[in-house]
Amino acid sequence: MNYKLSDYRGVVPTWCPGCGDFAVLGCLQKATMQLGLPPEDVVIVSGIGCSGKIVQHYGGYGYHSLHGRTIPVATGIKLANPKLTVIAAGGDGDGYGIGLNHFIHAMRRNIDITYLVMDNHIYSLTTGQTSPTSRMGFISKTTPKGAAELHIRPLEIALAAGSSFIAQGFSGDVNQLTNLIIAGIQHRGFSHINIFSPCVTFNKQNTFAWFKERIINLDDDQNYQPNDKVRALEKVIEADGVLTGIIYQEERPVYHQALPGPKEQPLTQTPVELERSQFEQLIKMFH
Repeated sequence: MNYKLSDYRGVVPTWCPGCGDFAVLGCLQKATMQLGLPPEDVVIVSGIGCSGKIVQHYGGYGYHSLHGRTIPVATGIKLANPKLTVIAAGGDGDGYGIGLNHFIHAMRRNIDITYLVMDNHIYSLTTGQTSPTSRMGFISKTTPKGAAELHIRPLEIALAAGSSFIAQGFSGDVNQLTNLIIAGIQHRGFSHINIFSPCVTFNKQNTFAWFKERIINLDDDQNYQPNDKVRALEKVIEADGVLTGIIYQEERPVYHQALPGPKEQPLTQTPVELERSQFEQLIKMFH
């Protein structure tokens, strides 16, 4: 079946005019359309924040979870029905603040989901406070004299924690971002895509122009191969984290394949009755 872009559209977005999240939504819709994924086979899970609205605006199934709990919910959905394409979406506060622990454990387990993080370097829904990715010295309502701590470095964390696919995109480059989302969905394992998605209302420092002046695009480096973790880390450090493209990718077993029981069969289609031999084995084990 040939799908149209309108098949992937939900309610009219309510973000501020010019918000980078519009581009993320559009790229996600284009990516799933180009992949020919039936909308009913795609599940978007979001957390709290401006980015959380993406569930309403995408025309598939969605679950708007609690703050920082995006990944556990997405994990549960994927384990219950591995046939679904599961995409977790959140912001830098949701994913790298209260949800950081879930982020790390999902990477080491290699859960087969795609995680889109709309990173605007600020808490926007609550009208502009310093977030985990705000740079030292960042001035906001909660840090009027400048942030005193170092910022979270999500790419370095992902490399250290074992993400099998790491990429970074920018809302100002929709062609590259669409291709990154396609590659992330196609990857078998945990795909982490950090996306610079500027807040045009409350963050007057990390603007579209600020990112455009600083971003280093790995697509311009014909010699770069994203299969060397040490080289990937060097690139991230050299660019101070402000680079885009596929940074690292490896193939390794996914979590649900390593678990006992059905591998690709939805739980709803899995027989609940035990065979006689299985029943006798359990009795023997616990006798």
